[in-house]
Parts: sequence; C-alpha cells; structure tokens
Amino acid sequence: MSDDLIKLYSGRILALAADMPATDPIDAPMATGKVRAPLCGSVVSVSLDVDDAGRIARYAQDVKACALGQAAASVTGRALPGCDAAQVAAARDELAAMLTADGPPPRAPFDGLAVLQPARDYRNRHASILLSLDATLDALRSLDAVRLTPG
Repeated sequence: MSDDLIKLYSGRILALAADMPATDPIDAPMATGKVRAPLCGSVVSVSLDVDDAGRIARYAQDVKACALGQAAASVTGRALPGCDAAQVAAARDELAAMLTADGPPPRAPFDGLAVLQPARDYRNRHASILLSLDATLDALRSLDAVRLTPG
C-alpha cells in the first residue's frame, strides 16, 4: 500500500469505521432508502421515522462499504437524528463540495466528516463517502412521495 493510501486510512477513520452506530433495525419504518456506489459496489441502506415536524426521530443503517464509506456512515449515523430533510441535503452538498471543490467541512452536527478531507484526491472513493447521506435523502424523498400521493 502506498504512503498516500496509508495516510488516507488514518487511525481515526478506521476507528470510526469500527464503531458503527444505528445498526439495529427499525420495525415498520416510515421510509427506507438504498444507494449503491457504481464504481466500488458499496451499498448503504437506511430506514427511518420522522416526527410531526419532519425531523428524523428514529434512524437505522446497514452499511456494506469500504472503510471511508463506513467512517462517513459512522459520523452521519450519530448526526442524523433530529435533522430535517433540508439539513441532510445541506450536509450532503457541503460534503460533496469539501471533496470536489476544496470546500470547508460540513457544518455541525456533521462537522465530524472533516476527518475525510484527505480523500479529496481519491475521486473513486467519493461516491462511497456520500452514500449514507444519499441513502437518507432517498428515504426522505420516498416519504415525501407517499405523503403527496392522493389516497
């Protein structure tokens, strides 16, 4: 493994990857989402419930990803409860900008994603890093679609 890759997979990233929160399934979730990174095949599935104000009340994730994707899911799994769709979308956009446009790390409560700044130079890893937020947005969109469907 090259020195650059060794630096990329820092002890902090590996510790986050090994300490995955929100892995207990939710019985009868209000919404689910699943996203796959096409380059590496990593997959994150989420299930969630929202409260009356549209904030995530319960959150669970199933993460089949590289250490970078796992580290991102570890941070987001702790940060997502209490967030609404706008906060999740902003965090996703801020994370993408951090990775692709030298932007600053996402704002709190997603500021722990700063640990992934060294992945900027590894474009083939970006999709895996974004999976947990993308899957959460997928679930939130499916919930909105159900709410908007005439019945």
